Amino acid sequence: MPQFKYEGKSASGQMVEGVLEARSAEELTAFLRRQRIVVTKIKKKPKAMSMTIGTGVKAVEISRFTRQFAVMIEAGLPLVQCLDILSEQSENPVLASTIGKVRDTVASGTTLAAALAKHKKIFNELYVNMIEAGEIGGALESILRRLADYQEKADRLARKVKGALIYPAMMLVMTIGMTFVMLTFIIPIFADMFNELGGTLPAPTRFVMSISNVLVSNLVFIIIGVAALIGAYVFFNSRKASRYYIDMAKLQMPMIGSLLRKTAVARFCRTLGTLLRSGVNLIDALNITAKTAGNLVLTRAIHKSMVSISEGETITAPLGESKVFPTMVIQMIGVGEKTGNMDEMLEKIAEFYDEEVDAAVSSLTAMIEPVVIVVMGTVIGGMLIAMYLPMFDIIGQIK
Repeated sequence: MPQFKYEGKSASGQMVEGVLEARSAEELTAFLRRQRIVVTKIKKKPKAMSMTIGTGVKAVEISRFTRQFAVMIEAGLPLVQCLDILSEQSENPVLASTIGKVRDTVASGTTLAAALAKHKKIFNELYVNMIEAGEIGGALESILRRLADYQEKADRLARKVKGALIYPAMMLVMTIGMTFVMLTFIIPIFADMFNELGGTLPAPTRFVMSISNVLVSNLVFIIIGVAALIGAYVFFNSRKASRYYIDMAKLQMPMIGSLLRKTAVARFCRTLGTLLRSGVNLIDALNITAKTAGNLVLTRAIHKSMVSISEGETITAPLGESKVFPTMVIQMIGVGEKTGNMDEMLEKIAEFYDEEVDAAVSSLTAMIEPVVIVVMGTVIGGMLIAMYLPMFDIIGQIK
């Protein structure tokens, strides 16, 4: 719906202004009249032109907003006033604009959960459902605090995994880049010089020069091939049928697969446990968790669990069939299901796997770093030695 900016006078004679959504200016005027506001000016707000990558809002900004929101609600401030203050304080213009829209929607009589649901790119289904549970149960401040805790822990876990993968990825890119530059620009210069001198070159030198010749002569085809591979990955990763097998392959990767598996288990347990503790029923909680799992192998296992529960069976059997969850996790979830304390059990599992991820990140970094350095040194050093071998022979002949 379009947005309209209005100005008017309240019943007490004070000047008021704001921005609200309505089908038409007449509909908004009638609504404001019912609120005892005499409209003096109303104008349709033009759509702002903006270019943002993704949502334009970082996860840490959402968790900070949630934490500040919880503190304000606990202090007894009215809901609309809290949103107004948070909108003004936000340094991110996208988030500030979104909070402002939520404030205006809430001011028009809509619930906070319904107002947030209009901005699903920023406030996901988990966020909206927890807020809705808090509003229904009259415990919005405790839900916001729990939601902030969840987001901070999830963000911390994601940063750990990214931190573990960034360093080896950067080293790999540097190695490939340096190798490419040497083979396409530096080695051909040496090759021309050696060809002018004549004579038989050492075998390592001939091998490196042949690789350089192949790379230079087929450079266009190689670039097209790499672009095609990247395009194929993006295409197949965007389709659910093929993405399932890609996600499965990621979980089976040596070293990195174990880290991704532990991260997925920690995210699943923390998400489901937080939703159950917030008062969301098990089926809805599993449905939301499936949408935020981040891995289709895990998503399918959760959907099978939902079917199993609806048929009167337990949640554990389908999770065990996915081969993602270790036996210990399945057993602990089963105990929690039987005792009725599944939310507490899931929280304990999440805390345990947070520590497991920490240990996996440390061991992965310690293992990959020397391997990458050795590979980089071998490739770059090997090419340099191969190019200098003929020079040693020339120097020996001159002496």
